[in-house]
Amino acid sequence: MTEQAVRSNFMAILEDNGYRLTLPRREIIGVLEAKQEGFTAEEIVSELPGIGRATIYRTLKLLQEVGAICRLNMLNGAPRYSPSRVEHHHHTVCVRCGLVSEFRAATLERFLRALSGEIPGVIVGHRIDLYVTCPTCLQDEQSRPALHLHGHGHAHAHDDSLAELVGS
Repeated sequence: MTEQAVRSNFMAILEDNGYRLTLPRREIIGVLEAKQEGFTAEEIVSELPGIGRATIYRTLKLLQEVGAICRLNMLNGAPRYSPSRVEHHHHTVCVRCGLVSEFRAATLERFLRALSGEIPGVIVGHRIDLYVTCPTCLQDEQSRPALHLHGHGHAHAHDDSLAELVGS
């Protein structure tokens, strides 16, 4: 799907689901259409000072519910959003710069189907976010220490600038 198709779909998806395209929603969508990477709700709030914070958060929640954007939880628990570009997909999130990318992996889907026979109950959905260091940040690896991941989403760094990014 092209970037242009993603952009034209925000409004179409809302209309197709019976939602009105109010002026604040149009303005929020206008800002989202310009986003090439992931974004936070607070970034949108700061770019649209004339629109109330609650309206922005409600619109982001609505866009998430209709499948136009994805919500990811960063290692520090803060949500980050990205436009949904493919139907079923997973995400990579750079732990250094916050870049969000989508990927599809047939091997992963086969693994999940095999896993369904090993666990009690029926899998009704899943969500997989891989925390990575993106290629751009890898180039900068010599100047910053690596993030240390621990079980249950806990992370810490041995550098104040990285610790600030992940909220450790």
